[in-house]
Amino acid sequence: MFTVADMMTPQPRTLSRNDTLLDAKEMMEKLSIRHIPITDHNNELIGLVSQRDILSAQDSNLKSIIENPLSSTLDVLLDRSMNTKVMSVDYRAGLKQAALYMQKHKIGCLPVVKEKKLIGIITDSDFVAIAITLIETLEEVDPIEPDFETLDMLDE
Repeated sequence: MFTVADMMTPQPRTLSRNDTLLDAKEMMEKLSIRHIPITDHNNELIGLVSQRDILSAQDSNLKSIIENPLSSTLDVLLDRSMNTKVMSVDYRAGLKQAALYMQKHKIGCLPVVKEKKLIGIITDSDFVAIAITLIETLEEVDPIEPDFETLDMLDE
């Protein structure tokens, strides 16, 4: 059985509660990622911020939090804007179990923990990569003739 630890991204980049949404946005853009775990000084998971959170914050009711109208909503501290009801998974959990959980709850990532410490993250993109690998493996075992009519439709 494959576990989450076998396929996770180890030691993901994190931010702290004292960082801002702007810090998160810049990190996401720089690293081409969509999820950032928020950890405390003990590397324990305390929250999560996603690309969707950043996009919705840019024109949301967070504006009422800011006293200075010249400030941006992206200046809000993660402590006030992060999702604190974060679903996480133990590193020993089965890969299928994690995938089903993500699908059922419609979430894009699961932070991976070991003894309450963040050690990795597994995302929907990781599962797409796994699916591609499995499809390629199946095609090697049982090659399928390409349907050129279908392929032509994809080009249009």
